[in-house]
Amino acid sequence: MRRPVIELRSVSKTYGRGDVVVRAVDRVDLVVERGDYVAVMGASGSGKSTLMNILGCLDVPTSGRYALDGVDTRRLDERRQSMIRNRKIGFVFQSFNLIPRTSAVSNVELPLAYAGVRGGERRRRAVRALERVGLAERVHHKPSELSGGQQQRVAIARAIATDPVLLLADEPTGALDSHSTTDVLALFDELNAAGRTIVVITHEDEVAGHAKRVLRMLDGRIVSDQRAAPVVGPPPRHAARVAQP
Repeated sequence: MRRPVIELRSVSKTYGRGDVVVRAVDRVDLVVERGDYVAVMGASGSGKSTLMNILGCLDVPTSGRYALDGVDTRRLDERRQSMIRNRKIGFVFQSFNLIPRTSAVSNVELPLAYAGVRGGERRRRAVRALERVGLAERVHHKPSELSGGQQQRVAIARAIATDPVLLLADEPTGALDSHSTTDVLALFDELNAAGRTIVVITHEDEVAGHAKRVLRMLDGRIVSDQRAAPVVGPPPRHAARVAQP
């Protein structure tokens, strides 16, 4: 049997002490199998951002167990947590988080550099990732020379360059117009169809509608967990060909 990518067992995250304790995440159990596509929804304060930080090894639970691809994160010191983030998780953020003065390919190379991949191989893998997201002709463009949708696709290329087991996206279409949103969601569909495991944090029904599974959070708990039929639509004209991870 293949191990789950994500396995949470009674995970909680609390803040404060005594009578003033906030349970941002409250005894959450969650298993995400390899190749799944999960959307996490909830109002502000529901706990979805705290859950994302735990899943991304950006924060540690107060109690409970989180195993990422079979690795018990409770046993990791700060250095090893950083290594896990770099090698097993690809992040996509609403604000792209690109370095403005460097080219698309240099931005994509960054996590590979942190992983110790040498120059020639690093450049080849970065270019290949940009080709996967349909930006083969934009590898030397700086972020200011790209549209918002293209910048987000650079960020996605950066996220998949290390071949992570998990693609973790936080409101990935929040800063995009409707056309770019369609393109990015189509790219996520293709990545998932090629076997990539995706968890997306969103408040948008359109985004959640592309997922195979939708979780809803309230007061730190998962109150709904439903399998959903993905939205099927024509791919954008420049849809990328995504290779099997």
